[in-house]
Amino acid sequence: MDFDKTLSIAASGLKAQSGRMRVIAENIANADSAPKSAAAEPYRRKIPTFTSHLDRDTGASLVEAGRVRRDAAPFRTKYDPGNPAANERGEVRMPNVNALIENMDMREAQRSYEANLNMVTATRRMISRTLEILK
Repeated sequence: MDFDKTLSIAASGLKAQSGRMRVIAENIANADSAPKSAAAEPYRRKIPTFTSHLDRDTGASLVEAGRVRRDAAPFRTKYDPGNPAANERGEVRMPNVNALIENMDMREAQRSYEANLNMVTATRRMISRTLEILK
């Protein structure tokens, strides 16, 4: 087994999932933020993407965070006639962020991060045991 290749793959997964969690955290933080005026557009949910590429040094296919896309889903509306961003009907356009979906995405990203971390830990143990055998 090639330990360098295993560690490279797991490290790329850790980095990609870390970036994914940052984007999800930004979405959660802005889920209830209203625009400053009726003409302003509210926060638009961001969607992280991933790309893969071949690492020529190890021959491993690595994953990395790709560009962050904007979600084209329609904005939510909330009745709040006292808000400065309310339209003539008293409705405020709110971000198109669903906190439940974001929390589930965060849980999935955390589990993927944890799986990659477990792979690093297992590989380090194998390297350590291999060195013990060679003594």
